[in-house]
Amino acid sequence: MEFLLEINTEEMPGEHIKAALRQMAGRIGEGLAASNVSSSKIRTYGTCRRLVIVGDFAREQKDRIEDIIGPPKTVAFDEDGEPTAAAAGFAKKNNVNVQNLVVIKTGKGDYMGVRKIKKGKPTQDILARLLPQTISSLTFPKMMRWGENTLRFSRPIRSIFCMFGETPLPFSLSGIASCNSTTGHKIFSPAPITPKNFSDYRKSLAKSYVLVDQETRRQVILKQIDENLAPLEAGILPDKQLLEKLTYDVEYPYVFMGGFPDEYLKLPIEVLSTAMREGQNLFSVVRRKKQLPCFIGVADVPADKKKMIQKGNERVLRARLEDARFFWEQDLKIKLGQRFNDLDRVVYQEKLGSYKDKAQRLKRIVSYLANRLDVKKQKKHAVEAAELSKVDLLTEMVREFPSLQGKMGGLYVREAGYAADVWKAVYEHYQPLSMEDDIPSSLNGALLSIADKLDSIVGIMGVGVEVTGSKDPFGLRRQAQGICRIVLEKKLDFSLFRLVDKVIRSYGEIFETSKAKIKSQCVDFFRGRLQYIFENQGYRYDIVKASIAPGIENLYFTGLRLSALDGLKESAQFEPMILIAKRVNNILREQPPYRINSALFQEKDERELYTTFSIIRDNVQSMIAEGNFIKAQRMLFRIKSSINTFFDNVLVMDKDKRIRKNRLALLQAIQRLLMQIADYSQIVAD
Repeated sequence: MEFLLEINTEEMPGEHIKAALRQMAGRIGEGLAASNVSSSKIRTYGTCRRLVIVGDFAREQKDRIEDIIGPPKTVAFDEDGEPTAAAAGFAKKNNVNVQNLVVIKTGKGDYMGVRKIKKGKPTQDILARLLPQTISSLTFPKMMRWGENTLRFSRPIRSIFCMFGETPLPFSLSGIASCNSTTGHKIFSPAPITPKNFSDYRKSLAKSYVLVDQETRRQVILKQIDENLAPLEAGILPDKQLLEKLTYDVEYPYVFMGGFPDEYLKLPIEVLSTAMREGQNLFSVVRRKKQLPCFIGVADVPADKKKMIQKGNERVLRARLEDARFFWEQDLKIKLGQRFNDLDRVVYQEKLGSYKDKAQRLKRIVSYLANRLDVKKQKKHAVEAAELSKVDLLTEMVREFPSLQGKMGGLYVREAGYAADVWKAVYEHYQPLSMEDDIPSSLNGALLSIADKLDSIVGIMGVGVEVTGSKDPFGLRRQAQGICRIVLEKKLDFSLFRLVDKVIRSYGEIFETSKAKIKSQCVDFFRGRLQYIFENQGYRYDIVKASIAPGIENLYFTGLRLSALDGLKESAQFEPMILIAKRVNNILREQPPYRINSALFQEKDERELYTTFSIIRDNVQSMIAEGNFIKAQRMLFRIKSSINTFFDNVLVMDKDKRIRKNRLALLQAIQRLLMQIADYSQIVAD
């Protein structure tokens, strides 16, 4: 039967809507499964004013068998198989004949009992209990109470509409009773409607200026944008976050276009687009990547025949652009060298000094990175970019539009006449800001981004700030993920451990925590972030763990190990190799390290294994040094036959202590070689 639930609220932010729908769908599905009710096709829809769940649920619980256990079989029947008083009394108590008793096997033996079929409850009754619990358990980034209601929710709940089949499903939540009606658009069609099913609900709402399906609203917005801009042969500046926000901010989207004076086109497109987006939620209009003197907006109205919405936005935007032009012109009057010196007045973190101190550290870190990556020709520009990377913190533009931090620095550096390698690095050094954001396109931008992010991670951890599951005030997870992505995507080959050492040293002696402990915390932190990235990319968790286990000193090589291991998992040699690795690990568990003495090998099969291992090791080492882990793994597969023969014909734990230790030493050497490529024992064999 069809289930339909709508929670009608005051306007909610888009992130709240999506969070609530995820929670509701999961918890209702889990609650029904726990109650033995079949469910399918659970879908979620949401607008700024309503949360909607639709699904197909069974009419009632599945019938279940209930066993009532009575006396043991030996007590219930005598030696002749005749029922005893105990059996008769139990049967009478449960209103059955003795002949209807059945044998029920338990962990304590055979018992006599009664097997009854318990009729399932109606799903409506289960939902009436489940829904109040589910709704009241929802969590949001910010929650509130209203009036005298004790319920905490994202925004005040106006009404709850719920149907099961074509019948209203009654329940109550903190004094709010569900009903069989909802309303259309809050302003343009507030009259009640009483739909009988989801199809009727959807159509009725559409007539009442509500498009309940968020994907439908998204497509309507995009279609109307295309229709408005087709005559100009233009498009909007891509902005996924703004499109997502507007999709959930409106119930009946209406796209309008407005304009502004050409004189403001002298401002950089970054400034124009930010001024439009922040505060007014407007899209920039571009043609061939150049800003046009117009914008696109989305309103929650059926139409704007008098163009009041357009004119209002034009009036507000003009004032914002006038401010932006003033900031731009005033900022350009102050030389960058003066701004750099003034950075000592801006505190980075109370225990870590000023932003001028940070910029000085960044110069040393990028210089070190340039040397390690053998890009010395770019070193000069990378160091210049590091020095200028934070000067825009003192500009009026960044004070007005904090999201332009970094980008404005790059633009001001460009206006000052610096080389492209310098200003692009400053422009990009905060990237990536999220898992979806692009990494820096330039190498210098990548080096400066790594330096800036790692300086923050080491510094914050060094002063004792802990990152927990719910607490990350400095965004260290995001910054570590950014470093990992840059290294992996740019294929940067350097030692993370040495770089961490360099960053720790750049802070001098200000940390109370030992340098070794700070390094250990940083490495563990990166290990967790790298695992998160790889699993988000769709790799199996056991393959990820096996690839990370050999170490993460070279992040790029860790990615190559993972890619190689994942690519060979379907090989016929793969599972036998896993079993060998597990067997070797089991034998060597808790064994101290030993050294190989080739003169002590007695058996032909152990000598052959040692020879095979030595040849493979010498070949594999050069492949590992080049990062060719696919070839290295295939080479390792060749040891399988020799090691199987060794296990079949040679007793590792020989009575002779010297021989036993020597054989264990050989297995330890093989284990070390395997661990340079992957910890195969972490992989779950089919």
